[in-house]
Amino acid sequence: MTFLAIDIGNTRLKWALYSAPMPGAGLVDHGAVFLEAIDDLAETAWRKLPSPASMLGSIVAGEGIRRRAEAQLEIWDIEPRWVVSSASACGVTNGYDHPNRLGVDRWVALIGARQRLLERGTPKPALVIMVGTAVTVDALDASGRFLGGLILPGFGLMLRALEMGTAGLKAPTGEAVEFPTNTSDALMSGGSDAIAGAVERMHRKLQQRTGEEPVLFMSGGAAVKLASITELHAEMVEHLIFDGLLHLQSKRLAL
Repeated sequence: MTFLAIDIGNTRLKWALYSAPMPGAGLVDHGAVFLEAIDDLAETAWRKLPSPASMLGSIVAGEGIRRRAEAQLEIWDIEPRWVVSSASACGVTNGYDHPNRLGVDRWVALIGARQRLLERGTPKPALVIMVGTAVTVDALDASGRFLGGLILPGFGLMLRALEMGTAGLKAPTGEAVEFPTNTSDALMSGGSDAIAGAVERMHRKLQQRTGEEPVLFMSGGAAVKLASITELHAEMVEHLIFDGLLHLQSKRLAL
């Protein structure tokens, strides 16, 4: 009963094959490719994998990318299934004005975070931070209600925007430091502090709303960059979206 989880973001396709479609299942294999390399998956990374019994995916990259991914899945006899954001699922209530318009990656990550909290016993409010091409900072209260969240440019987008819009600011990648004394470090430090400041402000607002100290979960390809500069303690979760996909699939099979 192996299960294939797929997370397609704006830059890469990430995949993980699990021994079963349930939380805590053993990881058989996993990998990631840039979107430009999707068309080679069936002949490369997926060629020697055992055939999954089922799959579930999260995709934000658009219809064309979805079709290309599904073409690679044709090497197995499985039905491609993709998550759609809904009003509620797996104990999470979607507080977005239009629930189906919430980014599916954010929705699945919220579900993964909620399940981690429930496994620990008494639920607490949480801040779910996804750091990739874009950065999202989403708030959950202790009841599992998604209160809302932020979207802001990731590190790369901020730097490219400054390079394109400001004369003379194209510089090698710098480091985030307290008092930058060169342009490269000033660019990286400015972007880093902007992201860290957004996280810290949302943390403070969530604590004021709920009256409790929120748990912080951080995930995504560039999460390690943010973890080193924010003053808040965050738990690094490598596969938060995969956690959410496992819970969604196990819930569907239990119905």
